[in-house]
Amino acid sequence: MRAERPIPIARGIVNKHIAVVTVPGHGHINPTLPLVEELTRRGNRVSYATGQSMLELVEAAGADGVEMPSTLPSVRPGMQMTVDVMAGMLEYLHGESRNALPVLLERFSADRPDVVCVDMLTPAGRLLAQKLDVPIVPLVPSFAANEQVSLQQRSVPADFDPQHPALVKAAALFQELGEEYGLSGDQFPMRPVPGADSVVFLPKSFQFGGETFDDGFHFVGPCLGSRAEQDYTPADEQAPLLFISLGTGFNDRPDLYRTFLEAFGGTRWQVAMSIGGVVDVAELGEIPANFDVRPSFPQLGVLRRASAFVTHNGMGSTMEALAYGVPMVGVPQMMEQAANADRVTELGLGRRLPEEEITAQSVFAAVEAVASDEDIRANLAGMRADIAAAGGPVAGADVIENACR
Repeated sequence: MRAERPIPIARGIVNKHIAVVTVPGHGHINPTLPLVEELTRRGNRVSYATGQSMLELVEAAGADGVEMPSTLPSVRPGMQMTVDVMAGMLEYLHGESRNALPVLLERFSADRPDVVCVDMLTPAGRLLAQKLDVPIVPLVPSFAANEQVSLQQRSVPADFDPQHPALVKAAALFQELGEEYGLSGDQFPMRPVPGADSVVFLPKSFQFGGETFDDGFHFVGPCLGSRAEQDYTPADEQAPLLFISLGTGFNDRPDLYRTFLEAFGGTRWQVAMSIGGVVDVAELGEIPANFDVRPSFPQLGVLRRASAFVTHNGMGSTMEALAYGVPMVGVPQMMEQAANADRVTELGLGRRLPEEEITAQSVFAAVEAVASDEDIRANLAGMRADIAAAGGPVAGADVIENACR
């Protein structure tokens, strides 16, 4: 059981109604669940709107689930952010917003929240807060952006034209949707909300250009909450534990899993390898005795014991590895993950292994290198200190409660 923490009188705002609007993806929802736990523990009521597939998860954290017509846009491993891809994603988010906004307005007009917390991929939540004229708190599960830091520049090719007519047309759809509901101002998704305090689930030292962000960005670090109670016991507790996971979105990679089996089978490593729900373990051939292969693991329980982590470098997994001080070998499957892996490498917290360089020999060498590198260990220790100082879900809940004022 988690120890109860007394609430300082200065926090004092309780019995508020807090709405959360988030796309139904683990990387977007998992960081928010400890906020839900902390807010409800303080006596607030949380209504959490997301896709049907995630309702059970948010309700287990203590929220009232609100089913919203929402899914994640389709992205393929290795997809480049071309003009056509970006325009397609914007059109998709516009369609999702158009479908979700009437549902949200019907629910929350009758049960008005004191604040709306919105994920950067849910423009409908932003429009909801404006229409109800209530405060908004953006929730940022990845790198934040401001006038000095452009995430687009880190994920698009050099010849990308942000003023391409297809992008201008797609962006205008959000303005038109806002105008239909009598709303003015910039409705473009993924941009900062003027005047709003944002909760960013990173330590500031991990953020690109962290020094350029003002006090409106609250870098609370990774939020683990009750998931930190997870545990995992490897078959050989004396061997160093290697965790391998490609996350929940792009894990249909039997080729990579076979490479990992070849690389670490029969070695000194005890390996926990997550293969997701698409690949059948029978496809992978003989499983070495030192491997535990499953569709999924209690990730925080494994990371607590792990000596190294082969990861897709989704931001959620990256932050969780940093919280436990686990050195990483990044094998990113998409552009956003590549930016995360590059930042891990830049800060000396692990290294990225480009797709074209992945062989059984190279991945084994990379894992051995990061696991034994004293500089990496020292850098991880420094990052863990930054995470501890960031405040986690307590600091995030403070921001949300303060917005109710």
